[in-house]
Amino acid sequence: MRIVVCVKEVLDPDAVNNYALAGRLEIGDDGKSLTQTTIPRLMNGFDEQALEAALRLRDAGAECRIGVVSVGTDPATILKHAAALGADEIAAVPMEEASPDYHVVASLLATYVSSSGGADLVLCGRQASDDDQGVVPALVCETLGMPLVTNARAVELAEGGSTIRVTRVTPDGDEVVEVSCPAVVTVSNELGEPRYPTAAKKIAARRMKPEIVTPEALSLSAEALRPRVVAQRQFVPTVSGNCEFLSGETPAELADALVARLRQDSVIG
Repeated sequence: MRIVVCVKEVLDPDAVNNYALAGRLEIGDDGKSLTQTTIPRLMNGFDEQALEAALRLRDAGAECRIGVVSVGTDPATILKHAAALGADEIAAVPMEEASPDYHVVASLLATYVSSSGGADLVLCGRQASDDDQGVVPALVCETLGMPLVTNARAVELAEGGSTIRVTRVTPDGDEVVEVSCPAVVTVSNELGEPRYPTAAKKIAARRMKPEIVTPEALSLSAEALRPRVVAQRQFVPTVSGNCEFLSGETPAELADALVARLRQDSVIG
């Protein structure tokens, strides 16, 4: 069984939020990109949980080979992290364009999967933390002709090995579905905390070089590599906060003041 996990390098969302709250997040002269160079870049958190789902399948006894692929300008760091976590193969699809749209990314990922021997299971994070669109997995499955199961909190190999049992997170509670392989599954943060590599595995991963697969090698047409969605402007919204202190001599008085204010604002009846 071959599992391919699609991962993306993003700016550390916590660091970005801290810069924004401090009023230090700045957009460059092009009006589209951030000027801060000290913000760490790391693997998208949802994608890391997708890799964790693959590793848990192997831990549960599934005979599988786990490959990790990333599209980007220089994804070597996150691919080495994937290798340290336990990926058997890592591949990078370099792009000169710093921000290819999701159509281009999906075309590159799907073509890589099909040209590298196919996959019985493609795992992706449910969305990327930088743009929160979550459409790449759907486009990948459409291109590959595979079914899609979204928002997984657990991925298990059903009896027989040709079917995947997925526990989905829905607004009405968990839903358990089964899908025949090959399939695409997106993984949500409800999967739980991903594992952390040991120092020995980090050192060993340094010797593992990613396979470089250029867009030209994938023989995609110019049309497939042409972005359909182009960012025109990015800006930092004004963050304002208002805090009102309620007074009272006792907890009961404070509670009465709070209830009165909530009724005044029509929050409660």
